[in-house]
Amino acid sequence: MLAAGRRALDRLLQAILLVLMLAITAIVVYAVVMRTSGNAPSWYDEIAAIILCWVTYFGSAYAALKRGHIGFEGLVNVMPMRLRMAAVFLAEALVIAFFVLLAWMGMRVLRVLEGDGLVSVPWIPLQLTHAIIPLGAALFVLAQLLSFPDYLAQARAGVLGKKDVGEETKEKLE
Repeated sequence: MLAAGRRALDRLLQAILLVLMLAITAIVVYAVVMRTSGNAPSWYDEIAAIILCWVTYFGSAYAALKRGHIGFEGLVNVMPMRLRMAAVFLAEALVIAFFVLLAWMGMRVLRVLEGDGLVSVPWIPLQLTHAIIPLGAALFVLAQLLSFPDYLAQARAGVLGKKDVGEETKEKLE
């Protein structure tokens, strides 16, 4: 069940990131061509910046799913088992608590922005563009939770962050 959820979230985040990267590329290329012809659009930089923010939030959730964020795996791997497990659970709890707080504060920001629109494209609501804050935070928490069982198994085996583990360790992990 968790593996299926991880795969589904992985595919979803990859698809969203691909669409966003293609969109920002198209917008920037369009803007360069238009600027060269003397008809620079007034909206492209604001839209490109918003898309870049969305790429950042979705990308951070994708990195969380892959456990690709910076950490201290080497230090955790050499800890005694009880201390290692305590460190893993404490770190996980702190990360999840931070992103739950970020989601909650993001929802408060959305209430403040009610009725406001973008400067260059006023018909696009700021609530829509800033919805990535709580959405991205919720996706990050989901990614952490879906990837935690494998991460915990690696912590128990003392192979956190190691890309190439021996067959004996692979058997322990399965």
